[in-house]
Amino acid sequence: MFVPTAHSRGPWDPGSQHGGAPAALLAEAVREPGMHVARLTYDFVGPVAVGEPLRVETRLVRPGGRLQLVEADLLADDGAPVVRLRAIRLRRGEIGGLPGSADEEAIPGGGGPEAAEPSDFPLEPPGAEGFHRTAMEIRFGAATSYGLGPGVAWFRFARPLIEGEEPSPLALVVAAADFGNGISRVLEFDRHLFVNTDLTVHLRREPEGEWVMLDSRTRVEATGVGLAASTLYDRAGSIGLSAQSLYVAER
Repeated sequence: MFVPTAHSRGPWDPGSQHGGAPAALLAEAVREPGMHVARLTYDFVGPVAVGEPLRVETRLVRPGGRLQLVEADLLADDGAPVVRLRAIRLRRGEIGGLPGSADEEAIPGGGGPEAAEPSDFPLEPPGAEGFHRTAMEIRFGAATSYGLGPGVAWFRFARPLIEGEEPSPLALVVAAADFGNGISRVLEFDRHLFVNTDLTVHLRREPEGEWVMLDSRTRVEATGVGLAASTLYDRAGSIGLSAQSLYVAER
């Protein structure tokens, strides 16, 4: 059983969590020794309340030594699912005769998080608790910020995801990936909603070190839908991709 604190709060509703917090929690639940989690697909099927007990249920849908499909649900206190995850795990191994990493994508903006700058979140006073304010440290690079347009930002945990436990690299990259629509917004928070209804992350490897970076772009349509897409990096280069479908509406 887990009881989320105000540090899990999101920007849209003071009573609901940021999607990165439950996504990271479920990512921890689908890890398995000797297996690489190559794809994670989340559906946010209901608001995840702050301060109310939650529990995690997992099930192995397709067992196997090379490929596994695992599902995990985050359940509210009444047993209703609020977040659902389907993940693909691939066996780890040593493979010879592969090409080198000459095609590794360069880090946008150059440099690491030391060269990046913090940026205040719009419409919130300094010191307000929230996943985007007090649970994650965020530094913007490549001359970007929380302003409108594409965003390049480094992320690391500012506090434990679960009290008394060290978060995994997988949890970090998933938590960061859910920020794609926020750091590359094309709409103002006080006029529009642009909430992601899902999150898909593809990883060819887990990040190394305590920082991950997103290079994100958002597109929205007059029909009320949008898409945020991100390339994911660590200090050594690109590690994967993520995407979010967006519900767009005027407030």
